[in-house]
Amino acid sequence: MAFFTQARPVADGVFAGGFRLSLGTLAARIAAWNDRRITRRELMKLSDRELEDIGLCRGDITDIVARMR
Repeated sequence: MAFFTQARPVADGVFAGGFRLSLGTLAARIAAWNDRRITRRELMKLSDRELEDIGLCRGDITDIVARMR
């Protein structure tokens, strides 16, 4: 008679640890990337005067988009 166990060993293999991405995580990362892309595009459309009105300069756009996480 054969004996089967309920627990199966998990082989970590090549992608052990940090490479695991669920579809939810992947979708969230894509949505965050898209938000940053749209924000950068819209801020770049503003004139220097409009940026000044909201307290920014063109050089701040990269930093603002990078902090969006």
